[in-house]
Amino acid sequence: MSIVLFWDIISWVSLLGGGFFIITGSIGILRFPDFFTRLHPAGMTDTIGAALILFGLMVQAGPTQVSAKLGLILLFLFFTSPTATHAIAKAALRRKLWPVLDTDKPGYR
Repeated sequence: MSIVLFWDIISWVSLLGGGFFIITGSIGILRFPDFFTRLHPAGMTDTIGAALILFGLMVQAGPTQVSAKLGLILLFLFFTSPTATHAIAKAALRRKLWPVLDTDKPGYR
């Protein structure tokens, strides 16, 4: 196995893994019952899925200026995505939007 094939496999596994996280996160957003449980897959999808895709693209680009730019985007994403998710959750709590608990559902004993 050549080194080029090795890096291609690493890249495609990362790209497919990122796509998997984005698809499952999108399904999670649609399936969960309230705002706060929907916020979790949205934040995780944004951070993990996009990071895996950007890493796969960095491997495909090789050691070039494009990889450096993708790395800066990845670093920016790691700082801004959790911060934005936290800010959205805090804003929802300030607007008195409370999570749905099991005790709120009909038939709870």
